[in-house]
Amino acid sequence: MNTDSRLMDMLTGYAAAHQHPVNIAVHLIGIPTIMLGVFIPMTWVAVDIAGVAVNLAQIVLFAMFLFYLTLDRIFAVVFLVFAIAIAELAAFLGSYPQPTAMIIAAVAFFGGYAAQFVGHAVEKSMPVLLKHPIQAHLAAPFFTIVEVFKLLGLREALFAEVQKRIAELREEQTAAG
Repeated sequence: MNTDSRLMDMLTGYAAAHQHPVNIAVHLIGIPTIMLGVFIPMTWVAVDIAGVAVNLAQIVLFAMFLFYLTLDRIFAVVFLVFAIAIAELAAFLGSYPQPTAMIIAAVAFFGGYAAQFVGHAVEKSMPVLLKHPIQAHLAAPFFTIVEVFKLLGLREALFAEVQKRIAELREEQTAAG
């Protein structure tokens, strides 16, 4: 395991603000819900590629997958399966009459975000979204997969290293003032 990688830096930064079990649970529900809310209207925009209709949600999830591959192959592949399921549900819900689909998308999007803020209130930490909005939107779905691995007890050495780094950061912050 390369402990000096961009993945470790991102995991440490994210995990430092996501330690409370309630916040983690809320994120495991809220982030996929936000994705669903974003993907529903994206399914309405499609292009034909070699006779196959490809919608914007599928293009975005594939681009995210390619980015996540630069961080970790296993997490990226699991994300791809997870995101395809959400994109398929989004396409199904997006096929409802447009006013209904828009309401579902809005409730999912805003409800997911409201849940994130509640989770961070419990955690007593500022959401990454407020500090780094682009990074938060790119990273959050990836970290949802990472949290599932952690909850299942997979890749324990990786998570032990992350917790060690968080403890070191907190020690440095305490010593600095």
